[in-house]
Amino acid sequence: MSDTRWLDDREQRAWRGLMTMQAGLSQYIERQLRTQCGLSSADYQVLAHLSEAPGGRLRAFALGDTMRWEKSRLSQHLTRMEKRGLVSREPCPTDQRGAVAVITDQGRELIETAAPLHVADVRNVLIDHLTPVQLELLCEIGDQVRQRLAELAPGQ
Repeated sequence: MSDTRWLDDREQRAWRGLMTMQAGLSQYIERQLRTQCGLSSADYQVLAHLSEAPGGRLRAFALGDTMRWEKSRLSQHLTRMEKRGLVSREPCPTDQRGAVAVITDQGRELIETAAPLHVADVRNVLIDHLTPVQLELLCEIGDQVRQRLAELAPGQ
């Protein structure tokens, strides 16, 4: 006898709908960023976080934590972005083992071009099609799920 609590039809519809929505949104945003600006969504996230940081600089580990990336993934991605002139890495002045990721002038110019287009795409595909009540519910659901994930995997 199984103790598995299988999803009923409504729960199944909600779960599969969420997965389909997430994949569709990711694909749409990725396609738009690449077509309009030549950026991947990962590039965009890195540039956005750096552009919002004081002086356009963040410790690499802090950037990785914010993006929830492993150290190796971040390092490889920053290397690719460095080759394109979008970011640079500098030694950390307070920790010889650490590095600071810095947005370059070219990276800042690109994110300033991409951001209004990206926001328009997010509005076009999601925000402007929700009522204020639906938007608030989406915020609440996101907060609740993130809180539960933090409880299940503290420190991640």
